[in-house]
Amino acid sequence: MKFEEKKKKQLSKNDLSDKGGWDKKIVSLCNKLNKRKEYYTTSSCAGRIILLKNEIEKKPSLFLFRTHDKITFSQIKEALQEARSSKEAVLKQEPCILHVACSSLEKAQEIVDKAKFCGWKRSGIMATKKRFVCELMSTEHLELPVISGGKILVDDDLLKVLVKTANSKLERAWSKIKKLEKLV
Repeated sequence: MKFEEKKKKQLSKNDLSDKGGWDKKIVSLCNKLNKRKEYYTTSSCAGRIILLKNEIEKKPSLFLFRTHDKITFSQIKEALQEARSSKEAVLKQEPCILHVACSSLEKAQEIVDKAKFCGWKRSGIMATKKRFVCELMSTEHLELPVISGGKILVDDDLLKVLVKTANSKLERAWSKIKKLEKLV
């Protein structure tokens, strides 16, 4: 199948994410890439803050709290109280990530170079016989166990610091999305 056919097929698919739609903060960048003949996006996330059961198998029921927006102290405090029945839980702030299929190795290198210039430091090319896909990922990340044995491990002072840090990291990721959008 030719690149143009793969692109048309990919962009006609329904959103299969458990979120059910595109992140508002990254949709403009995705649309801009998808309008270019040499690129199409296959998945994206503008970054998120989650409270997750600390289990190995990944499934939707692991999420105790999830948002793609900044959080407040009271939001996460309430989520922690509700999550106490979980034996183990982790608070995470995850970076923005974007997967872009490219028409050639040269076009893939071009988008990776632009992403790295904009601060998406964990970016690279995955090449197969069938296609070139760039994984563009920012570096903003936070992960901390917050519940163990059903006990909340963080006090309010630390929780306030975590909220401030996670929100700051999300804002930095969003600024990198805007920078890359301007370069594309």
